[in-house]
Amino acid sequence: MPELEVPKEKIVFVSGIGCAARFPYYMETYGMHSIHGRAPAIATGLATSRPDLSVWVVTGDGDSLSIGGNHLIHALRRNVNIKILMFNNEIYGLTKGQYSPTSPLGTRTKSTPMGSLDWPFNPLSLAIGAEASFVARAIDTDRAHLTQTLRAAAAHRGSSFVEIFQNCNIYNDGAFDFVREDKENRIYLEHGKPIRFGAEGKKGVRQRTDGSVELVDVTDESELLVHNAHHVEPSAAFALSRLTQSTA
Repeated sequence: MPELEVPKEKIVFVSGIGCAARFPYYMETYGMHSIHGRAPAIATGLATSRPDLSVWVVTGDGDSLSIGGNHLIHALRRNVNIKILMFNNEIYGLTKGQYSPTSPLGTRTKSTPMGSLDWPFNPLSLAIGAEASFVARAIDTDRAHLTQTLRAAAAHRGSSFVEIFQNCNIYNDGAFDFVREDKENRIYLEHGKPIRFGAEGKKGVRQRTDGSVELVDVTDESELLVHNAHHVEPSAAFALSRLTQSTA
């Protein structure tokens, strides 16, 4: 936050309820530990009445996508100048391990002993569908990329949505090991560059004729999708959001 050169008295963190909701206590800024699911609504009012402030929302997958789903999508749709950080651990942690709206199909928890039947939300796809004007994903253990992502979100004028993969080592340990432990599965997007990943960039992303994307072994870089972070039409971004846990 100091790198943003915004005075700390001009920064506000608003949270709802959940493990992520204690975040404002850890920051030397103004903050509000608010009510379950309503952080985007409270932040909307604050940002609208005080446009001089840098307003951030800190929320979890349960807080934002269950009871708070309505407030989240409308804050994004309205393109309010707030920055929403969603800490996704695919579980309800504060209430001791129930399945959440992002838990994979078949997840066994205290509330789903036979496995969950609900198809989970893809947070990035949801945000894009809600017309968010800035959407990104990062992982908690990659400090450099997370810092870069948050800096870009802070600079954006309008609604920013950043999903952060975060491990819950008590109730859902290892949920994101496919990118935490295997760095070659991470796909970093750079504006204006072909999308490559893996060892020595030997894998890439290619767009199919129907608009969806697929993972390929790179033989001809000209066939790869070139990332356009500023494209007005969101279909390519939506297609990329569907690659979650599909880099094998």
